Amino acid sequence: MASSFRPGQARARARDARERNPASCRVRRAALLTLTLLLTAKGTDAHPAPFSFLDLLIAPDGLRGSIVIHDLDAAHDLRIDPPDQLLDPSIAAHYRDRIQALIGTRVQVTSDGEARTLAWTGLEVVPERFGLRLSFTAGSRPAAVDLTARVFPFDPIHQTFVNVYEDGELRQQNILTADAPTMRFYTGTAQGRLAVVRAFVASGTEHILIGPDHVLFLVGLLLLGGTLRRLALIVTAFTAGHSVTLSLAALNVLSPPARVIEPLIALTIVVVGTDNLFVLHDRRAPPAATRAGTRDARPLFAGFFGLVHGFGFASVLKAFGLPEAALVWTLVSFNTGVEVGQLMIVVLAAGALAVAGRGRPVVAARLAWWGSIGVVLAGTYWFVDRLYWRGG
Repeated sequence: MASSFRPGQARARARDARERNPASCRVRRAALLTLTLLLTAKGTDAHPAPFSFLDLLIAPDGLRGSIVIHDLDAAHDLRIDPPDQLLDPSIAAHYRDRIQALIGTRVQVTSDGEARTLAWTGLEVVPERFGLRLSFTAGSRPAAVDLTARVFPFDPIHQTFVNVYEDGELRQQNILTADAPTMRFYTGTAQGRLAVVRAFVASGTEHILIGPDHVLFLVGLLLLGGTLRRLALIVTAFTAGHSVTLSLAALNVLSPPARVIEPLIALTIVVVGTDNLFVLHDRRAPPAATRAGTRDARPLFAGFFGLVHGFGFASVLKAFGLPEAALVWTLVSFNTGVEVGQLMIVVLAAGALAVAGRGRPVVAARLAWWGSIGVVLAGTYWFVDRLYWRGG
């Protein structure tokens, strides 16, 4: 993120105050810039103003936290002028209830699927940060926490920096914005790991079921039919392939960009459909015209191309955020969910093809032929779309 400080855009609401006391305003701007640079020196990326800071503390005795907001932001929404009077402890105390009510509507904490009511425990002036710190508690210790913060929605560039501490140690950091106002954290407890399993098994299942490219790839592999043993070998090979790259990408060992992986996924679909057509052609050709030593290459395709699809799965997994305290559980759970969805697809597709072609080899051959053509056309469309249009 670029290191920039944009007071002109973010502080248009304080124009009148600047005109009345420009010298004071310049001093405060310099102080805010200094604070930003100090944060950068400590290893935190520089961020444009305005911003708020929210600390979430998870301890055996429960969930609590605090949020620091700038006086200019609070004064804008409370229509207080001049804003810096909020830095007077007595005046801040006078507005305490209104400030707490304001922030209480814009910070939501949900733990273990239940919305928590923030119980405010204090408000103090933080003059060196030109702000106010509000403290709160939010009930008992959770297994998983969802935090949503739209602290000052009037300003589209406002950011909320979040630190999550568990048992006194910093576990996760995040930046919540108008476009991405929500984050999730899983604790390192047994209950937290169980929450990870429930969430990521469901996410893995959902992802493959709603991902048309993955579904079509599997259907393409099944169109030629085969024995139960052969189909099981195909599915196992695909599982082995995508499990390897899913883990490598999720652990940041190897993570190719989406602009490369997405067209390649589409290309795997084209290759599978095209191979089906060659196999079907050989089956219909006279024996002397068939390819010598023709073998079923689907397990090889499933394993090798599964490596490509695994990178696609990983991009979705990363978007959820990987809880470091339960990283292995996350990978296993998400992969398990993918397998559940995959088995559902295999059972439905293979079952439907078997029923349609039972005792009618001509019908089965036509389904495989036209189905493979459809697979090739869809894969080609996705390949061109992802390579030349979406890929820029």
